Amino acid sequence: MNNTAPFQLPLGVSLRDDARFENYLTGANGLARAMLQQAAEGEGELLLYLWGTPGVGCTHLLQAACHASEPARRTAVYLPLQELLHLGPGILEGMEHLDLVCIDNIQLVAGKKPWEEGLFHFFNRIRAQNNRLVVAANSAPRQLGIKLPDLASRLSWGMVFQLHALPDEDKERALQLRAQARGFQLSSDVVRYLIHHSSRDMGDLFGLLERLDQASLSAKRKITIPFIKQEMGW
Repeated sequence: MNNTAPFQLPLGVSLRDDARFENYLTGANGLARAMLQQAAEGEGELLLYLWGTPGVGCTHLLQAACHASEPARRTAVYLPLQELLHLGPGILEGMEHLDLVCIDNIQLVAGKKPWEEGLFHFFNRIRAQNNRLVVAANSAPRQLGIKLPDLASRLSWGMVFQLHALPDEDKERALQLRAQARGFQLSSDVVRYLIHHSSRDMGDLFGLLERLDQASLSAKRKITIPFIKQEMGW
């Protein structure tokens, strides 16, 4: 175990402070969350692969694992490929020595030979160090379109989890938990109104909640249905 502070990329990549295990409502994804918690603590499988449609919580769980590594005194890094792809696979050099590496949106490397080869070699290096790798994508390993057969096969070596969307009643609870984390309360009527008048994608709903929170602070008003109608023009 490394007794050092969590690794920080000097690339402007940051974790959402509210992306924590304790405010992730699991629904049918309890086993995936449990395995990510083990990875954060240096236990369990060396490779975890999460996939699902946008808004099901892949990014949240990857960032939560990085947050949870800090109290466990383990080094961790979160790598969102949508922000880092242009830098090339050289950014992975030396990261195999970290206790946990979480790579998000790995589907973006499909068909990009330098990245596919770079990830293949990185996979071998981090495995040789007995450190943990978690990757997330929008589809199962075999449906990614990876051209390098050795990389495609290695992505299936660990445990693969499809994350499932929450039913509406769990989305209501998730929004209320997020509101509490931001320091305010949402009534059930307000939450149901939000869900039924906007996208049911959890990422969109959380973004809407953040917008309404900022607007309510500026207007010094509580978030009510009339306030939402006024702010959103619904």
